[in-house]
Parts: sequence; structure tokens; C-alpha cells
Amino acid sequence: MNWTRTFEKAVAADPGTVRAKAMELLARREHSRLELRQKLIQRGYSPAQIDPVLDRLIEECVLDESRYAELYASTRADKGYGPLRIARELRERGVPDDAVAAALAGLADDWPPKLRELHRKRFKSLVPADAAGRMGQIRVLRQHGFTLDQIKRLFEEPV
Repeated sequence: MNWTRTFEKAVAADPGTVRAKAMELLARREHSRLELRQKLIQRGYSPAQIDPVLDRLIEECVLDESRYAELYASTRADKGYGPLRIARELRERGVPDDAVAAALAGLADDWPPKLRELHRKRFKSLVPADAAGRMGQIRVLRQHGFTLDQIKRLFEEPV
């Protein structure tokens, strides 16, 4: 994740102002702590101002990384991405490993149908007979974040 905008001069603000901006951002969509922290830094607040506010929001369950991980994983799975890619993206967003594991565990039964649907859309459910064609399909499915074991089971199942 690349954050490009930065401000050299921190804005002097009381915790209420920082909290109001954080709540405004959270009202639009869920954020991880890291994302929210970066967005507040971009807006000129100092980390010393931000961290206590974020701690308080976590205590109040307004900022919940487990909830964020579940929503993010579900949304990305619906777009055809697999567990490996979703896990990597969540870790890049600062979500703890236990929240990532819990979010992916909740989708464990969904991976085969999601993989089948992606394969149908990309390859019209055709499994190539030659090794080169099979490797091409495997590469695409791996880029979407599915495991080799999941892909192998897909190719072994009758359509």
C-alpha cells in the first residue's frame, strides 16, 4: 500500500477534532487501524494526536479490525479473489494475523464455488488437455490467490 500525500507541518488539533475526522472517515466505510492512521496523518494530524484517539475508538468498538477483515475478505472473495491474495492484502493493511485467519476461516466453504465461478468466467469451464494450457490457467488462478491444492481439485472434478 502506497501512501503518497504527506504534509510537512502537523495541524494543531485537540483530540475532539481528530476524533471527529476519524468518525467521518469511518462513517464512509470500515477501515483498519493502519489505514485510518495513515489517512489522518495525510490530513496533517501528528501521530501523537492520532494514537490515543484510535485506542479509544478500538475500546468503544467503533474501530474493529475483525469486522473490517470479515467485510474486506467477503467483498474480495465475491470479486473472484482467493484466500492467499486476500490474506496478503489484509496484512498489507495492518490487520493482525488472528483477524485474518478468522475472516478466511469464515469463508472456507466458499472457496471451491468461487474458484469454479472464476474458472467459468475466464476459461468457459474448459480444462485444457495439454500441459502448456493447463499451466496458463494455473498461473491466472494463482494470481487471483487460490492455492495449488484448490486448483488441482477444480481440475479433477467433473464439470
